[in-house]
Amino acid sequence: MTATSPAPFSPEEIAAEGIKPEEYAEIVRRLGRHPNKAELGMFGVMWSEHCCYKNSRPLLKQFPTEGHRILVGPGENAGVVDLGDGLQLAFKIESHNHPSAVEPFQGAATGVGGILRDIFTMGARPIAILNSLRFGSLEDAKTQRLFSGVVSGISHYGNCVGVPTVGGEVYFDAAYSGNPLVNVMALGLMETPEIVKSGASGLGNPVLYVGSTTGRDGMGGASFASAELTEQSMDDRPAVQVGDPFLEKSLIEACLEAFKTGAVVAAQDMGAAGITCSTSEMAAKGGVGIELDLDKIPVRELGMVPYEYLLSESQERMLFVAHKGREQELIDIFHRWGLHAVVAGTVIAQPIVRILYQGKVAAEIPAEALAENTPLYQRDLLAEPPEYVRKAWEWTADSLPSCTIAGIELQGRLQSWNDILLSLLDTPTIASKSWVYRQYDHQVQNNTVILPGGADAAVIRLRPLEEDKGTRGQGGQGDKEIPNAQSAVAATVDCNSRYVYLDPYEGAKAVVAEAARNLSCVGAEPLAVTDNLNFGSPEKPIGYWQLAEACRGLAEGCRELATPVTGGNVSLYNETLDSQGTPQPIYPTPVVGMVGLIPDITKICGQGWQTVGDVIYLLGLPLTSPLSLGASEYLAAIHGTVAGKPPQIDFELERGVQQVCRHGIRNGWVRSAHDCAEGGIAIALAECCISGKLGAQINLEITPTQFRLDEVLFAEGGSRILVSITPEHQEIWESYLQEHLGQQWQKLGIVVNFEAGLGVLTTDNQPLIKVNIEHISDRYSQAIVRRLAIHTTTPS
Repeated sequence: MTATSPAPFSPEEIAAEGIKPEEYAEIVRRLGRHPNKAELGMFGVMWSEHCCYKNSRPLLKQFPTEGHRILVGPGENAGVVDLGDGLQLAFKIESHNHPSAVEPFQGAATGVGGILRDIFTMGARPIAILNSLRFGSLEDAKTQRLFSGVVSGISHYGNCVGVPTVGGEVYFDAAYSGNPLVNVMALGLMETPEIVKSGASGLGNPVLYVGSTTGRDGMGGASFASAELTEQSMDDRPAVQVGDPFLEKSLIEACLEAFKTGAVVAAQDMGAAGITCSTSEMAAKGGVGIELDLDKIPVRELGMVPYEYLLSESQERMLFVAHKGREQELIDIFHRWGLHAVVAGTVIAQPIVRILYQGKVAAEIPAEALAENTPLYQRDLLAEPPEYVRKAWEWTADSLPSCTIAGIELQGRLQSWNDILLSLLDTPTIASKSWVYRQYDHQVQNNTVILPGGADAAVIRLRPLEEDKGTRGQGGQGDKEIPNAQSAVAATVDCNSRYVYLDPYEGAKAVVAEAARNLSCVGAEPLAVTDNLNFGSPEKPIGYWQLAEACRGLAEGCRELATPVTGGNVSLYNETLDSQGTPQPIYPTPVVGMVGLIPDITKICGQGWQTVGDVIYLLGLPLTSPLSLGASEYLAAIHGTVAGKPPQIDFELERGVQQVCRHGIRNGWVRSAHDCAEGGIAIALAECCISGKLGAQINLEITPTQFRLDEVLFAEGGSRILVSITPEHQEIWESYLQEHLGQQWQKLGIVVNFEAGLGVLTTDNQPLIKVNIEHISDRYSQAIVRRLAIHTTTPS
């Protein structure tokens, strides 16, 4: 019984499915006939960049993927690492960029739902969510709408499903004006005795459809996510899914309960490409076939045809392969949770996906043709960096006005260093994101140790069973015994896309280094990475060069810091048409999500000063080794210039600085730690003051004529971390620094009371900066609120 051979499709019909002419010819060759409409749609979604990574797969092969803690690497729904003491952590990051550009609330909400399903499909209970967001200028009304809608969507889904949103990052730049980025990362603790995989097996085993009903929402979402955004994209609202977080909460509990029975052979989330993806991937990974009857699928709309069933991306749905004879046991579990569960198919020997509809074959395709043996494009790499990069690298600080102790002259008037510090603190990319995270329930499940904004990374407690009594079904960790009640996991997401734009290779290395540094600043040992590669079109020489060089940099960074890649997501074609109709790509944005282990939860710290009299140190390159202002936030925000070379990572220094920081925290010497990132040392000092509600008296040990003062205050890089130490530990701390960092550290000053404010002096006691903590706190905390014209009070 095979599908009948229809007539050929027109070039317009083929292009509408996102398929190139040469790809259509290959489809015909493989099938030995022309596909029908349903089959063409199946190939369209499965051969899209979003699903098969046809442009990026050759580049991803260079990533390190193995390590002594890696239990599951790339290829499954999520990566899994061993935390020790019987604990296993699943984690993954995904994008929902194009849906969020068209329908920000539902696009972002269903992005959260999708990444959570990747986690609990493995048999893990979700314990935390982080997000990495990019928008255009916040002065723009459209950006404000997108920004507000995305944040509302994330908070709605996460809050309702009962998983805390514990951290993230938000950047604003005109490069993202038409194409915002919405990347969501989730973490979960394994609850099942065995990790649940997705490869089908066992001839004759039943295939179960479980969860919600199937409708027409999300039609062709995978293809939609693999094309540039245009004005016509606004007509693609059906390609944006609609989520139900309350139903997903029931799905989490039902799936985990089902997995614990041992009756489930394999499980797969119906994410991008829905039924098409789940059937073909499960069959291909298992080396078997799946026959599925669409007449058995629960639907929410009448008159659906096979094409719609197969391409629907309706949310909160899963596909299981069960042990034969135990299907009713699973069906009963899902019915108790108020969910649909039906036997809709069977595992067959022939390695094909066969779709039945009204007693006939609606589609029949080799599983590998859809999910494994997909198109692959190995493109030529530019022989040298493109012109925009070469020109940017010619920039030097000589083009900037000269500095004096009083400040720098800009637009005909003197800007003091106080003024510039306040301007940078008011820049939305640097400013507090409290308007965002106040909308998230970051304390549900009661395991969030450090609240958002309090540290460079999120910290989630791993609770013992005794403390979880009564929480089953309400976000607890079920039956999992946790031997070490003192351990915790840390997580961060990071990417300075301006660095990557100006030098994809060096910029990507810096992304990995800063993510690891964020973890080290809370005392966590970096373990592993999940990445989200957000780029423009790989079919353009510059776009492919950016992608290839960034992948090379990520691979090297992960090898240098021993953080293997367990999986991730690729989101290409992030481009929009400008007023002249020319596609404009986003900045290349390879977001790194990284997890780390904290052996003792009592030995962590945040970024704020703790006690008056604590001594402040700079780990990394001392200020007597000033860095370039190239690619800095200061250069972009104050001088309106995006140029120069980004900081280059010295991995030997990076490893040393991070190890010293972690050792100091675990020995109780370090009271606070904060990475010097965007805005340089001056911004890092201000953030420590704001977070700790204490001042600082700093002596830079330089004279005003030695260096450009803006390079000293606002340059970025140097693997720098600001720490504060209790005075009683000063001697042993400095001895340890001398032994392990040599001259790569500097004593800066002391913590003072709130009223004394932040003061920065030169060696001859000339004041560079003298600001009131209340003043800089207001500028920092209210920057986003002011731009949104929302009248609210600063959180206490």
